[in-house]
Amino acid sequence: MNRLKGRERRKHPRIESSLPVNIIANGYDFQTSTKNISCLGAYCKVSKYIPPFTRLAVGMELTLGAEKTSVACSGVVVRTEDEKDGGFNIAIFFNDINNNQRKKLTQYINQFLPK
Repeated sequence: MNRLKGRERRKHPRIESSLPVNIIANGYDFQTSTKNISCLGAYCKVSKYIPPFTRLAVGMELTLGAEKTSVACSGVVVRTEDEKDGGFNIAIFFNDINNNQRKKLTQYINQFLPK
């Protein structure tokens, strides 16, 4: 199999972006930011351990052009990793996001992709 270095192989592009995120899980409310994001999920750092398969409420504030908007959805933790500097990195899959919210997220990501 021939792989090109640095080429995005995902169907839905993922971008490096520090997007403010609010996560609610098991009675805890986390304010953090993404390390990267796609319209299907996000990767971010949290201070407390959240085990895989934990359901989350996710809220994000993003800018589309000159306009600020919010996206709200549900997600599930698919991976939790220890962060060497303390805390944990979690990979979140957006398992319940309506089409309007996904469209906003896709528009946000497309702003940063090469034309």
